[in-house]
Amino acid sequence: MNSSPLADRTLLVTGASSGIGRALCEKLVDRGANVLGAGRDPARMPEGVHGLRVDLTKREEIHSLFQQLGRVDALVNCAGIAYLSRIIDGNPTDWEEMWRVNVMALSICCQLALRHFPARGGRIVNVSSMSGHRVPPTGGFYAPTKFAVRGITEALRLELKAIGSPVQAACVSPGFVDTPLLDNYFRGREDVLQETRQTMTMLKPEDVADAILTILEAPAHVEIGDILLRSADQRA
Repeated sequence: MNSSPLADRTLLVTGASSGIGRALCEKLVDRGANVLGAGRDPARMPEGVHGLRVDLTKREEIHSLFQQLGRVDALVNCAGIAYLSRIIDGNPTDWEEMWRVNVMALSICCQLALRHFPARGGRIVNVSSMSGHRVPPTGGFYAPTKFAVRGITEALRLELKAIGSPVQAACVSPGFVDTPLLDNYFRGREDVLQETRQTMTMLKPEDVADAILTILEAPAHVEIGDILLRSADQRA
């Protein structure tokens, strides 16, 4: 018998087909959870995950996704997009896509998920970034989207407290994680990415998944606001 507090609980994970989301889904399945994976490519999701196809840039598809759901005990927003797109000369199309996925889709998922939580409550975990705590030199428009994730999570937490809801909201803010997201972020700078991989032991998706599990498996009376983690090789 699985002794995890997540056994038989239903968790919805966005961005479940790759990176942090996929790694988290694998760990949740091992814990006996009922895992709903949301993303564009359910075929790439781990075995044991109930894949749900959704394009998070389209609001109507997000609403359609939640119309299919019953009870949800936790939501983890892992989906995200990172482009190196500066404010002074970046492509506004890149800005718009990042804002739609990193901010708007995450916020809509939070709102809609609340309608599916049981009376005992549950948890919402949003994957932010160290770039939501300080703007790195190459932060561009990506960093502001992650500052927004932190603000949204704290606003949600306070709103839930104000209405007496037992649902908790938290963030996880990793530094560099070796996922496909980096390929977009270093688009046009592949040599820099290669050098970074050679000189830094970056976080693995599993490292961040473990941090998320720390929040999800904490006792109900323990509220974790944000976990900051980075590779020991990363200075800032």
